[in-house]
Amino acid sequence: MPYFTRARTKAVRGIIRPDFEYEEQVMNLPLREIAGVLIATVSGRIDHASANAFNSALEPLLKNCVGGAKPLILDFSGVEYISSVGLRSLMLASRQAKSQKGAFAIAGMQPSVQEVFTISRFSLIMPCYTSVEAACKVLGS
Repeated sequence: MPYFTRARTKAVRGIIRPDFEYEEQVMNLPLREIAGVLIATVSGRIDHASANAFNSALEPLLKNCVGGAKPLILDFSGVEYISSVGLRSLMLASRQAKSQKGAFAIAGMQPSVQEVFTISRFSLIMPCYTSVEAACKVLGS
């Protein structure tokens, strides 16, 4: 008959604290204008950790994305990853621009991000262009 022992665990008392400090992220979207089109350059990852910062940075740009104003293009050439949370942010941004009769588009996606857009069929929800120049030709004045 085998002999089994039961491992004893000690209860740890005290304050549980994380090994890291929470910092609110700030995302900067540098702006430039080409042919009457406002271009915001997005870079890095758009995921759970950065989605709120992305939304905050995008909010003032979307308020000005109205009918008769300059079209807004998000230059995604520097975005290396986007999660479902990031896609949700873009969907809400697209809806807001459409409700305000503004022009909004994504341009210059890297292949991995383009694949996410294709699989999720997001390229059917909002205008996507291969490059910023191509988007400016279509949306520019």
